[in-house]
This record gives sequence, structure tokens and C-alpha cells, in this order.
Amino acid sequence: MDDPLSRAGQSKTKPLADKRRRMNPSEREAQIVEGAIGFFAEHGFEGKTRDLAKRLGITQPLLYRYFPSKESLIERVYQEIYLQRWNPEWESLIPDRDRPLVDRLTRFYKEYARAVYDFVWVRIFLYSGLKGVDINDRYLAIIKDKILVPVCRELRHDNGLPPMEDVPFNNEELELAWGLHGMFFYRAVRHFAYGLPIAKDIDRVIENDVRVFVTGARAVHGSMLERADR
Repeated sequence: MDDPLSRAGQSKTKPLADKRRRMNPSEREAQIVEGAIGFFAEHGFEGKTRDLAKRLGITQPLLYRYFPSKESLIERVYQEIYLQRWNPEWESLIPDRDRPLVDRLTRFYKEYARAVYDFVWVRIFLYSGLKGVDINDRYLAIIKDKILVPVCRELRHDNGLPPMEDVPFNNEELELAWGLHGMFFYRAVRHFAYGLPIAKDIDRVIENDVRVFVTGARAVHGSMLERADR
């Protein structure tokens, strides 16, 4: 498999070969969205639409003909970068008890890395949190519901603990799952935001992360439920 980090920086906006070429509406809309993705990744959401239009070689009124507000353009960026890269098939990986939990988590995070370890994905996500754009809240709600809660459920099953139907889910368990996801995400932040080198063999690093997580969770998970019960 290809290394997701080998694409570092390739998603930055490239200069247009011919800014004056006439485009049909669908081509123009795609050009604006692609340009906005690179622009926001480099400048954050403080970037002005007039600067984006100038960069694209179009007028600001033409940009607003396709996207009547900056917010509508940001929404399209969210759809393009975050929702379209989400693979619904990932959601069936973690609950698949025909395979060991370590294998399930490892496969998920390897596939997920190939979708999100990317210059524009990481930087737009960080900028949205700093600016207060709701991209973070909406996307992290998906992560919690589709990934983290299922991880906690499968950890209980793997460790021989009561199911959530018998013992309610608690925030300490959720923090445990966030720990694994946080390791995964911070590696991308170090590379795409801080410009620091990281291991080239991302698959091997993810395998190590998952083993450490599952082993550590086995040691503390039961005591978490006992504290919650008390």
C-alpha cells in the first residue's frame, strides 16, 4: 500500500494554467471549490473571498453567483473534504467479531489514514476549531457515534465485561477511546501543521498504537466500570 504521508502538500492549490479560459457552470463550480479548499488550508477561515477570487482569476461577484455567502462555500468544503471521504463500510469493521479486536482496529485506522492524513484535511480541521466554524463539532459527532462508542462496546466484549445494555456507558470509557484516536490524529498534526518528520511506515506505527491501546485498556477497563457503578 502507498504511504499516505507521501502525498504531503500535494493537495495545496496549484496555479491555474489559464485563468481566462471559459468554463461551463459545473467546471467553474468545481474550480471554485478546489481553490477554496487549498486557500482555507493555507490561510484559515480568516481568508477573504475577494482574495480567493483574485487567486482563481475570477471576480468576487462571479464567486458569489455560485456560492451566495462565505458560509455556503465553507459548507461545500466540509461536504467535499470530510463527508465525501467518509467510507460507510468503515462502520462495519469495528463490530465484526469474527476477527480479533486488534485486527479490526488496525484495519480501520490504516484505511482511515489513507483518507485523512492529508495537508488540506488536517489544516482545515484545525483552522475550523480556532475560528469557531462548526466543522469540528459536526465531524467529531460522527467520530463519536460511528467509531468511539463502538470501540468501547467491543472493548467490553473483548475484556469479558458487562454490555452497555446492562451497565451504562460512561465518559471515562469514552476518554479511553479518545486516547487512541488522539494518538492517531496528533501524528498528522505534527506533520501537516508543525512540519515535523514522522515515521515513514505509518502502517507499522498504527499497528503499534493499537496493540498498546488494547493491552492498556484491558488493564484498566474493569476498574472504570467499578468506579462508575459505585
